[in-house]
Amino acid sequence: MTTNTPLMQALVQQSLKGPKDLIPTSDRPVPVAGPGAYLIRVGAAGVNFADVMQAYGTYEGGPAAPYTAGFEAAGEIVAVGPGVEAPLPVGTHVIGTGYGAFAQYMTMPAAGALPVPEGWSDAESLGLVLNWATALAALKPLGGIERGDTVLIHAAAGGVGQAAVRLAHHYGATVIATASASKRETVLALGAAHVLDSDRPDLAGEVLALAPGGVDITLESVGRATFRDSLAVTRPVTGSVVVFGVVSGHADISTHDLVFTHRVQIKGLHIGSMATEAPQILAGLLTELRSLIAAGVYPPGTPEVHALADGPKVLQQLESRKTTGKLALDPWA
Repeated sequence: MTTNTPLMQALVQQSLKGPKDLIPTSDRPVPVAGPGAYLIRVGAAGVNFADVMQAYGTYEGGPAAPYTAGFEAAGEIVAVGPGVEAPLPVGTHVIGTGYGAFAQYMTMPAAGALPVPEGWSDAESLGLVLNWATALAALKPLGGIERGDTVLIHAAAGGVGQAAVRLAHHYGATVIATASASKRETVLALGAAHVLDSDRPDLAGEVLALAPGGVDITLESVGRATFRDSLAVTRPVTGSVVVFGVVSGHADISTHDLVFTHRVQIKGLHIGSMATEAPQILAGLLTELRSLIAAGVYPPGTPEVHALADGPKVLQQLESRKTTGKLALDPWA
């Protein structure tokens, strides 16, 4: 029996045993644009720690294995599904999210797709709707950043971390960052005033030596390994800890902690949930990001691009903290 269904190259997560079971294949059917979606010819797919979590089944709401991996991509619209309001023209290059990004074609919800900034390549636009939007949301509507604040940014050499350092510096804050020693110069070049070794045992003491009254905002994406330090160094009562990642595992806090020990404002952030539950806030963030792009504060990205077949190795390197900055896969290489 023969079929006329076109096939494509993709990376398929075969189990929930981690990136080692992420397998290249060339026989996945090209998807069809469903209601409210675009079919995208993927030019570049973003690699995020959430992809690692999904590979172990620990990313809440993720697909069940086997599945085509990846959820961030930029590429060209090749078809428009039914029910898309005011669709962008076929041929437009967009950046957005949707399951199945580690492939030559994917479907992408039209409501969350943005045109790639003029003059930018697909790869250069990766991070716009995830890394930069997350960093801006953490600092502005949730963190309430003001000129003169002191901001602590964990994992500052990663995709969100680098965006957050740039933004906090732009808004007039003093940035204390954490990163591994080998990534220190990279983070300093982005505008951090201080970069502390994330593996130091007395991290809280080092932060408080630089900010005796505590920091005004802490961006917490590491989880268990740094969470208690984050609570300890954030200014009591008025300080905010914005949590948007759990790289080292989940951490617990009790009502007793909040009342008697760590009297800080703790706020959770998931940019996908913000798009669903507070779309007006996300729309404002994206408008501001376009202004930051026009002003040169947000430059074109410089991701480290790998061939699609190298995806399993790239995710394993990300998991072991051997990477810096944004990572991407080229499904046509």
